[in-house]
Amino acid sequence: MNEAATPPRPRGLLLDLDGVFYVGNQLIDGALEAIDFLERAQIPHLYLTNTTTRSLGELEEKLHSLGLPIDRSRILSAPLAARRWLEQQGIQRCRLLVREGVKIDFAGLAEDGDNPQAVVVGDIGSAWSYELLNAAFRDLVNGARLIALHKNRYWQAEDGLRLDIGAFVAALEYAADLQAVIMGKPSPDFFATALQMLGLPAQAVAMIGDDIESDVGGAQACGITGVLVKTGKYRPELAARTGITPDLTLDSIADLPCWLDT
Repeated sequence: MNEAATPPRPRGLLLDLDGVFYVGNQLIDGALEAIDFLERAQIPHLYLTNTTTRSLGELEEKLHSLGLPIDRSRILSAPLAARRWLEQQGIQRCRLLVREGVKIDFAGLAEDGDNPQAVVVGDIGSAWSYELLNAAFRDLVNGARLIALHKNRYWQAEDGLRLDIGAFVAALEYAADLQAVIMGKPSPDFFATALQMLGLPAQAVAMIGDDIESDVGGAQACGITGVLVKTGKYRPELAARTGITPDLTLDSIADLPCWLDT
């Protein structure tokens, strides 16, 4: 733990999942103990995730299979935030560039590949192709909104770093000459929803994550304490390039109880 100018103990926590508690199918040391500490200490907390490879139900199943006692009611995901936003905007027809299993999180919206009101971009892995990008580009030129579930540059898989959907979102923004509406971290609206769910002001909350831009920088921009863990996608040379300084750096989530006990 970086002891320099350690921030005071927060009253509530927002925690990333992938890269903080697990990578792939491997738990990060101290993950279970950290969750047990939060429960015993009765610290209000929520899990914020940009994961778009699984529906909320599938994500809950994965967490339970890893032995992580996390209920879906404590998870705020980018797909659910997107559906809420689309409904508020009165958008009903979408080109859903998300995996089949994730489409359940968009229940109530019509999937339309001919005349969509919005193009929703999530993680579809190797299904990306020129033809698909070009179809989405034409939708945008014809007036559809571009909705990005997040804009992460890369993510940590068990075999190393992998390109994330931010590259495809940026390509569509450039080609169609518009800006995407970002749903997940670091969207201020996403963090505002999380604070509302916690019932706490920004200055009383800390965000813990392995992404210095989306997790730490996004939180700090909203007045939330940003805590970086050196696990998951963390790379010191990549973090240094961002110019973002975390309020606190932990070696891993295993150090969380020590900080909160001080």
